[in-house]
Amino acid sequence: MPGPIERTMNEPPLICHHCGAELHAGSGDLYLVHIAAVADPFAPVLEEHGPEYDAGQEIARLVEQMSELSEQEAMDQVYRRMTLYLCTGCYQRWIENPTGA
Repeated sequence: MPGPIERTMNEPPLICHHCGAELHAGSGDLYLVHIAAVADPFAPVLEEHGPEYDAGQEIARLVEQMSELSEQEAMDQVYRRMTLYLCTGCYQRWIENPTGA
């Protein structure tokens, strides 16, 4: 378990990422939420291909498809991490229904 998070007086105030309420570090009125999203971590389903299948051509097609993406855009399609601060009320609503569905 990580230790307490240190904050200095010069840092901007913490704001709830959902409702915009000002949060007060150390007062117990906030939650720090870490979200990690990872693209499909399972091994790909491989289909049998006939003798005419060219794996090199398929790789070239995929590289071309990604060529217009920046490095960050490509990485965001594979892994994305976010840190949110939520007030107690917003956290309680979010944790019960994180997808908002």
